[in-house]
Amino acid sequence: MGRVGLVRPDQDQKVNDRYSRQTLFPEIGKAGQEELRAAKVMLVGCGALGASHAEMLARAGVGTLRIVDRDFVEFTNLQRQTLFKESDAAERLPKAIAAKTRIAEINSDVNVEAIVADINNSNVEQLIDACDLVIDGSDNFQVRYLVNDACVKNDVIWIYGAAVSSYGTTMTIRPGVTPCLRCIFDDIPDAGSSPTCDTAGVIMPIIATVSATQVTEAIKVLVGDLDSLHGSLMQFDVWANDRQRIKLGPPNPDCKCCGKREFEFLNAESQEFAAVLCGRNAVQIAPAAAAKLDLPDLALRLSSLGDVRENVYLVRFISGENELTVFSDGRAIIKGTDDISVARSLYARFVGV
Repeated sequence: MGRVGLVRPDQDQKVNDRYSRQTLFPEIGKAGQEELRAAKVMLVGCGALGASHAEMLARAGVGTLRIVDRDFVEFTNLQRQTLFKESDAAERLPKAIAAKTRIAEINSDVNVEAIVADINNSNVEQLIDACDLVIDGSDNFQVRYLVNDACVKNDVIWIYGAAVSSYGTTMTIRPGVTPCLRCIFDDIPDAGSSPTCDTAGVIMPIIATVSATQVTEAIKVLVGDLDSLHGSLMQFDVWANDRQRIKLGPPNPDCKCCGKREFEFLNAESQEFAAVLCGRNAVQIAPAAAAKLDLPDLALRLSSLGDVRENVYLVRFISGENELTVFSDGRAIIKGTDDISVARSLYARFVGV
């Protein structure tokens, strides 16, 4: 863990009062509270899951939170992204910045490193450097597989989590001890094959359920109680009243990532291609692997969200000031921006992956 900072005598009582109920919990206690205070955790994304992670970890007294997010606050976020308020959306504040401001109001003793950035193969290892733990709150598989590569390579525990509609799933990944993400899901899903919150919706209870499970696991790791980790792939459907726990075995020795240590998502040649189209105020995005989209299905999913036009070759969708033209191979041209991070965010929201 990181180094514990010095507490001034006049802060002792405040600290004792703030965490008194948490330190009464014997599995944490005063020693565990000091471990939390010494810890540094990276949050991958600060949307619905990430905002919930940040608030719970800040209230628990985790000393440093490194929050990395590429997006800004919108009014559609406010239904489930608990750190943000209407003024954040009106001002279109970057989520990482708005989160830092709010956390300072919740717990001024927590150090927040707000990083407005798109996580990619060129920066992911630097971002996880010196962190004791990484928690996933991302909205796409490309980032998750990249984080998996980086954490396995650098022997950093990370906690996968996802939620959409009323369904969610999570798994704690301990490199060399448990299966990694690629052990369980060998290949990245095809572009457009997975629902997103912007196409299938999402309700707040599944966010709370998945985040609470992830943060509980995080606290166990940070206080050193690894024997209490659930050791499974947990799946929830809060609307169907369903909960499943699939026990995990050892890592797969044939896994490309943790078995063979082939970190292909850290390799620039295998990454999603993105390029600004000169003079067109547009960005082209292409998935890492060739895909075959079901264009009529994509058009149907998007039809309730905006103006959709389609033919046998492509689907064109207008969202606010942006226009997405999506081809059957998963490639898309996003007009209305020359910012690759914005284009990637739109692609993840409306196409998926």
